[in-house]
Amino acid sequence: MLILNMHSVIINQLNMKEKCGGAARKGGIMVKITAGENDAGQRFDRFLRKYLKNAPLSVIYRIIRKDAKLNGKRVHRETELAADDEITLYISDDDFAKFTEKKNTSGPPVRRTFRIIYEDDNIIVVNKPAGLLIHGNASEKRNTLVNQVTDYLIQKGEYSPRVEKTFSPAAVNRLDRNTSGLVMFGKNAQSLRALASMIRQRCCVEKHYIAIVRGEYAGPGILTGTITKDEKNNRVAVGDDAGSGRAIETHIDVVSSADEVSLLDIELVTGRTHQIRAHLAYAGYPLAGDAKYGDETFNRRMRRDFGINGQFLHAWRLTVKKAESPLGYLAGRTFISELPKQGRLTAEALFGNDWEKIYAGNI
Repeated sequence: MLILNMHSVIINQLNMKEKCGGAARKGGIMVKITAGENDAGQRFDRFLRKYLKNAPLSVIYRIIRKDAKLNGKRVHRETELAADDEITLYISDDDFAKFTEKKNTSGPPVRRTFRIIYEDDNIIVVNKPAGLLIHGNASEKRNTLVNQVTDYLIQKGEYSPRVEKTFSPAAVNRLDRNTSGLVMFGKNAQSLRALASMIRQRCCVEKHYIAIVRGEYAGPGILTGTITKDEKNNRVAVGDDAGSGRAIETHIDVVSSADEVSLLDIELVTGRTHQIRAHLAYAGYPLAGDAKYGDETFNRRMRRDFGINGQFLHAWRLTVKKAESPLGYLAGRTFISELPKQGRLTAEALFGNDWEKIYAGNI
């Protein structure tokens, strides 16, 4: 008997035929897994998709039909797990090794560059610096905000990847690489599900951004339209055609305007990829420093006069208007992140003390 972790046991090299629903399995292994607190409430098929992370979906469904039991009985794939449920899998040695193989991501913890805004037993709200990815991509897999937060929780003893079978801490709101500001993480499965549900409902968490744009903003306070994504080129296109793309809504408040430049407080209602950047550019007010959707002449001016080398966009406020269990205590809470130093200097140079109006009553 080989112990994988506190809750997972393999009984290896079965010498006799094990029967699971009449299907004989020979020369394989029987895996017994005990569901933990962070597995509770998860669908059986989704648990197996994470536990056997390299297995094709068709194989997962075949295993559920023929080679898996929950508490000694065959169950439907949509059955929800409870803590201490016992899952039994009958699987070949080769398949188990292949489906659970972990990629080699070992190495020292990544250097922490985020700042903690708020933390309790269930969630952590951090300030992400510009230039840091939230999730990895082809060019950067290790030094990401998710990995930095995960390493931090491991060092605190609040998360153990060896014990957890399918759960890992995760961010529930997204920021572009070059956008700074507030990101919320769930530290356990129940809280993560609640946060994700609150974000999806749109009415529960209000998200505000500070932006500097070209032009003295005279557009409507509410921008609407549609957005379509070009996955290949990682770009989006905004339009007015209600029959094309996904609906978007962006709320704009002008904090100050001067010398053909505006400082805006933006509420992101729908939260699509690149929504603020593309929506403002489409409305005729491109974001300062935005190389993808911005105005190069304006960007050169901002770079020359103020040292702005990336998009001037900062997620400065998150307000929890409604909260789900177990996070009911967060209802009415507001989390604030000040502008980075370079951003403050730029805002002050352009707008004097007017830029501080955005924080009035919040700090």
